Amino acid sequence: MKKSKWIPLLLTLIIWAGMYYYYLPPLNIHSNESWMFFVAMIVVALVINFWTIAKTLFFHKESQWESNPLLKKLLYIPLALVVIYGVGVLLSSPILRASAYSSLLTVQNGDFAEDIHEVNYSQIPILDSDSAAKLAEREMGSMVDMVSQYEVSDYYNQINLNSKPVRVTPLEYGDIIKWITNRDTGIPAYMNIDMTTQDVELVKLPEGQGIKYSPFEHFGRNLYRYVRFRYPTAMIRSSNFEVDDNGVPYWVCSVETKTIGLFGGTDIQGAILVNAATGEHAYYDVADVPQWVDKVYDAELLVEQYDYYGTLQNGFINSKFGQKGCLQTTEGYNYVALNDDVWVYTGVTSIGGDESIVGFVLMNSRTKETNYYQISGAKEISAMASAEGEVQHLGYTATFPILLNIADEPTYFLSLKDAAGLVKKYAMVNIEKYHIVAIGDTVAECEKVYRNLMANSGINVTPSGSGTTAEGKITLLKDIVADGNTYYYLMLEGREELFAVKASDHLEVLKKQVGSTVKLEYVTETDGTCTVTSLQ
Repeated sequence: MKKSKWIPLLLTLIIWAGMYYYYLPPLNIHSNESWMFFVAMIVVALVINFWTIAKTLFFHKESQWESNPLLKKLLYIPLALVVIYGVGVLLSSPILRASAYSSLLTVQNGDFAEDIHEVNYSQIPILDSDSAAKLAEREMGSMVDMVSQYEVSDYYNQINLNSKPVRVTPLEYGDIIKWITNRDTGIPAYMNIDMTTQDVELVKLPEGQGIKYSPFEHFGRNLYRYVRFRYPTAMIRSSNFEVDDNGVPYWVCSVETKTIGLFGGTDIQGAILVNAATGEHAYYDVADVPQWVDKVYDAELLVEQYDYYGTLQNGFINSKFGQKGCLQTTEGYNYVALNDDVWVYTGVTSIGGDESIVGFVLMNSRTKETNYYQISGAKEISAMASAEGEVQHLGYTATFPILLNIADEPTYFLSLKDAAGLVKKYAMVNIEKYHIVAIGDTVAECEKVYRNLMANSGINVTPSGSGTTAEGKITLLKDIVADGNTYYYLMLEGREELFAVKASDHLEVLKKQVGSTVKLEYVTETDGTCTVTSLQ
C-alpha cells in the first residue's frame, strides 16, 4: 500500500518532464511564459494527487489539517505567488514607469540628403514578402527531384548579401515520413530571391552539409529544443534564417531581456548564432554580433519602442489625456538597405489621427541605431491609394512603400501587383507633394517620368553626381518625344555613350546635325543614361 502512494508522485514528475520537453519555457523569473508554466505544473500536480491530498487533509482518522500547522502555511505559497506576480506587473507598467519606457530607444535627428544617398537600380528592392513567396513556390514547383520531398518554408528574411537586398528561406520536409527518410542528410538547399531582379535561385548546399538544425526537425535537433537545452535561462524572442558572406546558413536567435521591473521594458541583450548544418553555436552580446548578421531586433519591437518614445515623454497621463507633443508610428513598416545593414522604415504621425506624417524614422535591425527625419507629407496608405488610383483600370494593388532619395527629394517607391501577386508596374510618389505620382513599366522609366513631373512642378531635379566633359563630332542624332518633352539622343565619334539632351533646356541642340562638333558636360544616371547638363 505504501508503494501505491508514490505512483501519483512519479506520474506527476513524468508529466512535468514531458511538459517541459514540449513547451520549452525559459527558466527565468522575468518570463511570463515561465510563470504560466509554473502555474500549469501546480494544476497538474493538484489534479493527479487530488485524492491523496484530500484523504491526508480531511478524511484521514488523524487529520493532518488540524495536527500539522505547516500544511496550513503551505496554502500561503500560492497567495504569495499571486501577490508577487501582481506587484511585478504593476511596477513594470507604463502607468508608473513612463519615463523609463520613453528612454528605451535613443533617437537622433538625421539629415535626409546626407544620410540617404540616391541608390543604384540594382539596389532597389521591388518585391515584398508575399511576392517573394509566390516566386519561390513557382521555382520549387519546377524542381522535380526536390518538390516530392521538400516544401518552401515561411521563414522569409530580408538580408543584404554581397551588398544586394535578398530574401532567403530554407526548405522544409514535406511531412513526417519524408523527415524520417531524409533526416540523415538534412535539408539540402535554401531559396535565395533577388529583390531587385526577381530572380530566384535554389542554392544547393555541399554534400554532407545539409541543414540539420531547424524548426522543422524533431527531438534533439529541433532548433528551439536544441537552443533551450544549451541556454536554459535565455528568453528567445525570435529565430531568423540568415546566410553569411560565404553562403553558410545560420539561425540567429535573438535573446530578450526585461529592463523595467519584473516584466516590462522588453529589449534585446544579444543573439545566439547556430550553424544550421553543424549545430555549432555561440552567444554574442548586441555590441559583438558579427557584421554580416542583419536582423537582431525585429521590426515589431523597434516600432513598439518608438511608440513608447513618442507617446510617453511627457508622462502616461498626457499620453491618454491632452496628448501634447505625442507622436506615433503609422500603420505599417518596410525595410531599407543602407550601408550593408537592414533598416526598418516607418512614418511618424501625430496622435490626432490625420492622414499626414510629420516625419519618419529609420531603425537599424542589428544595432537599434535610430534616426528621425522631420518632413511633412502623405502617409504611406495615402501614397498607396494614389498609386492604385493611377492604374485603377488595371486593378493592380500597391505594396507598402519603401523610402528612396530621388534628386534629394524623399520619395515613396511602390510596386504594383496584379491579382496573381506578380509585379507589373512601379510607382513613385513625392512625400511632400503627394500629387506628384509617376508610373512606369520599369524602375528607370518610372524615375524618368517622376523627374519630369517634379521639374514641371518647380522642383530642382538637376542630376546628382560630378559632371564629366566630352568633345567630338556627332555620329548619330535622333529626337523623340516623351511625356510632352522633346529629347535629342546623340553619339560622338570614338565613344559608345548615348547622350540625352532635353531640347527645352538646351535649344542650341536644334542647330546641330551629324558631323557637327560639340562640347558637352554630362552626368551618368543610375541606369547608365548620360544626361547632358551643358552643351556648346
